[in-house]
Amino acid sequence: MKKLVITTILLFAINLSFAQDGNSFGLKGGLNYNANGDYFESIGDNAQHPDRNIGYHIGVFGKIGNKFYFRPELMYTSTKSDYDSDDFTMQKIDAPLLFGVKVLGPVSVFGGPSLQYILDTEFDGISISEVEDDFSVGLNFGIGLSFQSFGIDLRYERGFSDNEATFIGNNLGEGVVSRIDTRPDQLILSLSLIL
Repeated sequence: MKKLVITTILLFAINLSFAQDGNSFGLKGGLNYNANGDYFESIGDNAQHPDRNIGYHIGVFGKIGNKFYFRPELMYTSTKSDYDSDDFTMQKIDAPLLFGVKVLGPVSVFGGPSLQYILDTEFDGISISEVEDDFSVGLNFGIGLSFQSFGIDLRYERGFSDNEATFIGNNLGEGVVSRIDTRPDQLILSLSLIL
C-alpha cells in the first residue's frame, strides 16, 4: 500500500510537469556524506556514534514552475556508516517533494519532505530484516544553482523519527541483541541534467 501511494504521488507530479509549458524533467545523481543514528548493544546499552562515509544516489526529477516551483524527485540511494570497525550499509528509494524559490539569478533555495522506503540493510555482513518501519519521512533543505540545462545543489537531509533495526548476534558473540537507528543524517551533493 505504501509503495502504491508513493508511486501515485510521483506519477501525478511528473505528469503534471509535462502538461505545463516551460517546465522540465531530467536525470540527477551525486554523492552523499552520510551517517545513520546511534548503535546500541544490549551489553551496557552504550551508544556508538557513526563515522560519516561517502555514498551515492541516482534518479529522475520533474520541475513545475519557474520563480516558485515544485520539484518531485525519485532516487535510488546507497549509504554507508562506520561504527568503529563495523560497517552499516543501506539501500533505499528516496522521493523528495521539494518546494523552492529563485532568490537571485541562478540561485534558488528549497525544502520539503522526503519519503523513504528501505530496500536492504546490512551490518558487518549480517543482513538485517527487522527494520522497525521500512517507510519513513525525513526533511530536505538546501541551495541550488541552475544554468539552462545543467544544475547543481547541496542539501541536508534528516529523518524525523527514530527507526531502529534490531538483530541478534554480531562480532561480540551470539545472543547479543543490537539496535541501529536507520534514520538518515546526510549532506547531499547533486548534479542534474534537464532532458
